Amino acid sequence: MSLNILFIGDVVGSPGRKIVCQALPRLIPRWGIGLVVCNAENAAGGSGLTVRCFEELADAGVDTMTMGDHVYRKDEIFKIFERSDRAIRPANFPPEAPGPELALVQARDGTPVAVFTVLGRTFMRPVDCPFHAADRLLEQIRGTARVVVVDIHAEATSDKQLLARYLDGRVSAVLGTHTHVATADEQILKQGTAYQTDVGMTGPHDSIIGRRYDRVLSTALTFVPAYFDVATGDPRLSATLFSVDPETGTAQSIQRVSINQEEAQRLLTESADETRPARSVAPLHG
Repeated sequence: MSLNILFIGDVVGSPGRKIVCQALPRLIPRWGIGLVVCNAENAAGGSGLTVRCFEELADAGVDTMTMGDHVYRKDEIFKIFERSDRAIRPANFPPEAPGPELALVQARDGTPVAVFTVLGRTFMRPVDCPFHAADRLLEQIRGTARVVVVDIHAEATSDKQLLARYLDGRVSAVLGTHTHVATADEQILKQGTAYQTDVGMTGPHDSIIGRRYDRVLSTALTFVPAYFDVATGDPRLSATLFSVDPETGTAQSIQRVSINQEEAQRLLTESADETRPARSVAPLHG
């Protein structure tokens, strides 16, 4: 029996959250999804995560949320970290950095799954070694979870490919985030690790990586700084669906997923019942 895991790429602003909330509750039963992970570091206004946004995604069926270099952009992330272990910071931050660096969760069939994220080091702010951080966490979870999902949040393709090869056979999947542009290189590596350089952006695709084209173009032409508002047009859910053997943690299949607004709306109208997935994250308010 395989475990199907859906990894949702960078959720950007309200357009990204909205399409997740529309599509995900229907996709979970339709595709037999046992666990949902998403990168949520841009979910609140395009940068950071708030309690309300966290709960919206949790209510839609997201089990674990990875963060990246924008993890501390919203102060409410500290409240989330205090009350939940389902949102995680990058593991190669300094040890003193607030927030959990590892999520140990149960899939819907009871399979234990470990999830962590690391930042790349090319064209990024200086951070600790992602390879050593991954080694440390894998040693920590030895004997606890055979299924391990890694989010590599990085600019450089080479950073992502190198980490995937380094971890091949030791984790179930290494999936890239951060660039907001999906790549067409989904594959299962030689030792059984699913890999994709970048899962892409869940948000407005009529944009410049999620931001209003006119604002970005104005700054490019004039060099005058402007606020890059989150765009609204052509929202899409970009994700990767992969299956693993829960006994060995080895990946069995991987495929890209792209769902536009029309397809998300059709999922709503085609659904014969209003059943929502069980809430996987406890409420934070109150």
